[in-house]
Amino acid sequence: MTPDDGPGWSVAPGTPGRAGPDAPADADPDADTDVAGPPSPDPRAALRSPAFRLLTAVWVAANLADSLLALILAVWVKDLTGSDAAAGLTLAAFGLPALATPLIGHLVDRVSRRRVLVVAYAVGAAALLALLPVRGPAGAWVVLGVTVVYATVGYTTGAAQSGLLRDLLPDGALAPANGRLTAIDQSFRLAMPVAGAVVYAAAGPRPLVVVAVAAFAASAVLAARLRVRETPPDPGHEPFARAVTAGFRHLRRTPPLGRLAVTLGIGFGVTGAINGVAFAIVDRGLGLPPEALGPLTSAQAVTAVVAGLTADRLIARWGATRLVAVALLVAAAGVVPLAGSSLVGVALGLGALGAGVTWAVVAFVTERQVRTPPTLQGRVQSAGALLLNAPQLALAVAAAAVVDAVDHRVVVLVCAAGLLGSALLAATARRVPAAG
Repeated sequence: MTPDDGPGWSVAPGTPGRAGPDAPADADPDADTDVAGPPSPDPRAALRSPAFRLLTAVWVAANLADSLLALILAVWVKDLTGSDAAAGLTLAAFGLPALATPLIGHLVDRVSRRRVLVVAYAVGAAALLALLPVRGPAGAWVVLGVTVVYATVGYTTGAAQSGLLRDLLPDGALAPANGRLTAIDQSFRLAMPVAGAVVYAAAGPRPLVVVAVAAFAASAVLAARLRVRETPPDPGHEPFARAVTAGFRHLRRTPPLGRLAVTLGIGFGVTGAINGVAFAIVDRGLGLPPEALGPLTSAQAVTAVVAGLTADRLIARWGATRLVAVALLVAAAGVVPLAGSSLVGVALGLGALGAGVTWAVVAFVTERQVRTPPTLQGRVQSAGALLLNAPQLALAVAAAAVVDAVDHRVVVLVCAAGLLGSALLAATARRVPAAG
């Protein structure tokens, strides 16, 4: 039940023009800060180009590698050690690289982003090979170390992809591109955990590792074939500390990005708390075994796919900031049934939560890309990832720590109130003045 800071890449080489300014620090504080302007005759034409199809193939292969082992690594550690704590530590390791995202973004803005993709996917494939000889409890530390590298690849390629997308697509194509790639991502999240569990039960983890290695390798090869016109990297004349934190400063001073980042940090933090009490919802609330959580979350993934495919039309109709507010309101409404004991109600609630989170992600990612200069894309994406994911991880741990002592329904209803509050905060984002 965790949202990502969205996919971000597509290409129409040499596409001129932007509907919005690169650095709107002088924006009118009373103006609607959603990007406006005359759309291109057919912005979706860029999505039908051979280049975008190649990028889509890279995205598909990378998502296969990313999603196939996401839960299996923790299950493997549990089987190797018999320890729930070790398995939990493995899951927590997926969030550890988020702490390094400012450095990752700084690196991405200093070099060719296409090359970053190639190298990162190749490193991911090589790291996974270290899992093949793992045997016995001592190998759990190898799995844990590979998990950190595996997660770092995702954060690194996310920052690089955001820059490529902003560099190479007209503004009018950003929302449909983000929506399409998010739908692909959610489709894999729906199918791969089930497929991975079946293969793991029948043949163990090694066939899954081999497939993931092949998928990362294919991503690297396909990314190397891309021919894109990139913005020259930032020459890096600023002091190191100032350059690394430039993404945070840009979010703070650029309306509506600062308010939206705070809003989504609250909202996604709340969804993290839901993660922390997920098993209590299934066990205490519904009276079902823990394994029922997988089929239930399928409802969330299905609506997330639909939301990804419809987000661009909603952005065109309402604007990105209004969609974020509506999306968080939908998510809040979806959380409320999780406090009940109705299986249908919980499934519908998770469906609403999946749709709301996905709409919010696509809207924020699109607005962030349009409002950010090409040379800052990596650092701003990384700053956003940290601001959105860190509260989620912290509240997930906090909720898990108190769930045995506190009625899970109290946590759920507090989360609903938090999402409602974040929706109201998002509704004010369109008129936030730029900071000094």
